[in-house]
Amino acid sequence: MTTFTKLYPLLQGLNKTDYNVETLDDEIRVDKLCVDILRHLYQDLTQQSKIAPEQAGEFCHGADYFLREFIIADRRVNLFDAMPIHVRQFAGHWYIIRTTEPNLTELKGILSGTAEFYRFLVRQGLITESVAKEIASQCQELDYYQQRIDDFWAIEGDGYNAWRQACPVEPAAE
Repeated sequence: MTTFTKLYPLLQGLNKTDYNVETLDDEIRVDKLCVDILRHLYQDLTQQSKIAPEQAGEFCHGADYFLREFIIADRRVNLFDAMPIHVRQFAGHWYIIRTTEPNLTELKGILSGTAEFYRFLVRQGLITESVAKEIASQCQELDYYQQRIDDFWAIEGDGYNAWRQACPVEPAAE
């Protein structure tokens, strides 16, 4: 991790196109770059925002799961190009079918970290405030995500297709 004498911006000189994911080699490279950004997020939260290290770590852990498992590895989307629909697809579908015991407590932590990560990118001048607000808004739709989890556990017979269509996630690009 690079140390800067001036904390803002921590990510000075970052090239967003370095985060494009098209090949497996790109995915591995971007995954490592993402870890570095998350370290900067932790530094910003603890030093600038004065958030307790434990809470900052929880935010980073949540953002890490969303970014590295879903945005980068599954969707192969540049993390600077993530949109609110990605949060909805993740929380309302992907997380539920990919997690052994999906639950709102865990999901809430992931979504809180995700919202905090995108607010950090605004502070760094890397995305617009409106995008971060839209992502945060999707992260706050907890009643919807709880209902999606409940509906998933209540599926009977051939009801999975109807459940899936209510919040579809297209297969990842190969």
